[in-house]
Amino acid sequence: AHSHVRGLGLDDALEARQVSQGMVGQLNARRAAGIILEMIKEGKIAGRAALIAGHPGTGKTAIAMGMAQALGTDTPFTSIAGSEIFSLEMSKTEALTQAFRRSIGVRIKEETEIIEGEVVEIQIDRPATGSGQKVGKLVLKTTEMETVYDLGSKMIESLTKEKVQAGDIITIDKATGKITRLGRSFTRARDYDAMGPQTKFVQCPEGELQKRKEVVHTVTLHEVDVINSRTQGFLALFSGDTGEIKSEVREQINTKVAEWREEGKADIVPGVLFIDEVHMLDIECFSFLNRALESDLAPILIMATNRGITKIRGTNYSSPHGIPIDLLDRLLIISTTPYEEDEVKQILTIRCEEEDVEISDDALSVLTKIGQDTSLRYAIQLITAANLVSRKRKGTEVNVDDVKRVYGLFLDESRTISFLKEYQKSFMFNEIADEAAVDPKQEPDGEAMDVS
Repeated sequence: AHSHVRGLGLDDALEARQVSQGMVGQLNARRAAGIILEMIKEGKIAGRAALIAGHPGTGKTAIAMGMAQALGTDTPFTSIAGSEIFSLEMSKTEALTQAFRRSIGVRIKEETEIIEGEVVEIQIDRPATGSGQKVGKLVLKTTEMETVYDLGSKMIESLTKEKVQAGDIITIDKATGKITRLGRSFTRARDYDAMGPQTKFVQCPEGELQKRKEVVHTVTLHEVDVINSRTQGFLALFSGDTGEIKSEVREQINTKVAEWREEGKADIVPGVLFIDEVHMLDIECFSFLNRALESDLAPILIMATNRGITKIRGTNYSSPHGIPIDLLDRLLIISTTPYEEDEVKQILTIRCEEEDVEISDDALSVLTKIGQDTSLRYAIQLITAANLVSRKRKGTEVNVDDVKRVYGLFLDESRTISFLKEYQKSFMFNEIADEAAVDPKQEPDGEAMDVS
């Protein structure tokens, strides 16, 4: 649903453009999110929290996804739903702790010795009998020197796997033996050479062949926890079966990371933890979040909810958005508003382009009207269905009849309620009395139904 979102659509002055990077409308909310984004980039908001609150279908998750896209790949971004916490095979606090530590990156710096140069000649000798070890030699050069290296069987395999040939610029990690192709040398560029568009030309390296290079790895604290918590920890990362991790292990890792920071070997990168449907958390989870936000290693917490004043799960008390007042006190609250008609039309146009659907102007107008009368999500879901109907009749674009047909086939929320009110006695386990059938949100005793 949010594959079209490329960022928050802000200019250099953090002003929101009406339509940009897949985002439409919600100018104030996007501007507020942009300010939070700048604070995240400058590292000034770690341990803080923000809440995106608004009606269903007003782009709360889209704003969070836009923030994730704008942060880039170097900043950890973890997205979970509030109900996930209760379905995992571990305690609620452990699940939240793992989500928190998955959102904190450690940028580790280390120096490695590498050999970097242009391949002048590569020669591999295979035994005449067909069995036995292969031997070979590799000639590498820079602008200042040239050296011949003898190759063992492992290096020959690596060179063959990387398809290294004369004229390539390569680096060899001395510690691991890993070979990386950087590209082709400019001296080998010929007009008549059949090169693909992906071919990259680079200059021949200068100086000595052997160099010391600083390499930066970014890992999350959770990955470090898992690797150190068991003998086969590295494999557990891929299987997903991490289980509960002891607090002693985390304390030792925190101490070690603090030492690395002091020595300048590592930097902490506070990422973002996004909790959608946060009202699904209970009072114990909210109490844990209150304490976790005060810890030294805390990410930026962004939450989203579409609830108004409702009960806090696990209590009989009501609160705005179903969040305790003491936690609300800590939050920067961003509100979203319902979309205007022209904004709904623009969003539907973007979704049609993203899903590669040709649609006529009249059909788009009808779809916009449906989005206004029912919900934006319902209108977006009709796009693919209408496109399939159009293709079945061998049409080139979706027209009004296609939209009308799928609108008749798939009910929206209000038509479903009308249908249930009319035929409720035919359904099994009908518990609504006849006098309450007028209003589906009323129970026989006159109290409001809990439709959550």
